Amino acid sequence: MNQFLRQLTPTQQVAALFFIVFGLLVLVSTVAFLLTFRERRNPVHDERWQRELAHFRKLLGTTWFMVVVFWVGWALGETIATILFALISFFALREFITLSPTRRGDHRSLILAFFIVLPIQFWLVATARFDLFTVFIPVYVFLAIPVVSALADDPNHFLERNAKLQWGIMVCVYGMSHVPALLLLSFPGYEGKSAFLVFFLVFVVQTCVLVQHVIARRSSLPGTEEDDAATRGALKRAGHWLFRDDPVAPHVSSSFNWRSWAIGMAIASVVGALFSFITPFRFEQALAVALLACVAGSMGHLVMKALKRDRGIPSWGRREVGVTGANGLLDRVDALCFAAPVFFHSVRWYFGA
Repeated sequence: MNQFLRQLTPTQQVAALFFIVFGLLVLVSTVAFLLTFRERRNPVHDERWQRELAHFRKLLGTTWFMVVVFWVGWALGETIATILFALISFFALREFITLSPTRRGDHRSLILAFFIVLPIQFWLVATARFDLFTVFIPVYVFLAIPVVSALADDPNHFLERNAKLQWGIMVCVYGMSHVPALLLLSFPGYEGKSAFLVFFLVFVVQTCVLVQHVIARRSSLPGTEEDDAATRGALKRAGHWLFRDDPVAPHVSSSFNWRSWAIGMAIASVVGALFSFITPFRFEQALAVALLACVAGSMGHLVMKALKRDRGIPSWGRREVGVTGANGLLDRVDALCFAAPVFFHSVRWYFGA
């Protein structure tokens, strides 16, 4: 099988990869759908089971969304892929700004962000001007936004308003722009295979987030008093902070704890290492960059939860009511927005690209 794949062209290899991924997703989705018809016998247990199954199907839907987006981007070419990610960035920023308070004095800054900064950033990506696109927003836009805001003659909550907009631009525009930038990287002996890097990044980050959610939710399920006592006793005997399942920051996230985080890191990193054959990395290198991407993505996901708590909302899409027109798009890509810049610059630095 491995010899057969090596005989394929880079384009055929990427197509084969997507074929395998879509096949697995169809299989898992079919099983999850059939489980919804499971006969209910115990009302309490079955209600909990259905709740967990619904949560899993929601995460599966996010995975479908990510895979379809990257497949469309790859199939239509690098230029169309860049435009596609620019649109995702636009709607994610719109979601971020819509659920944050703005004033009339912010209108000029918002026009600058949506219709000048965002197009320029992705144009720099499309033209592979990597040295400029990596500093355009952190340096030039960072200085330009408060200047434009000051010219609007509205000093009320000046610092908070500008910090909010700069945060939105950094996460939704700067972070997302590094995903299509991966498609333009080229290394000796790895020409035409950069789509594998995008797949590798998305796959390990999504695996990390999925495992963390599943472990955290399973550990928070109600059980018998005997089970709870046995669990507390085992944790006490372990005597190590890594195996504690109490929330690290309960006011930010009731599901984030060191145990689920460590398990998610470990599993996703090993999975990334096992997929080293589709990357320019050796096994140990793939393990290291996967771990780095997962740390950035998981911590970024936690940061975005803190922002949602500050806004007083459960999700960026407000439970998919459609207030922003994107139905929680930012919830689907927030971890990727943090992981992509770290992964991109680490890869580029290592290979001197």
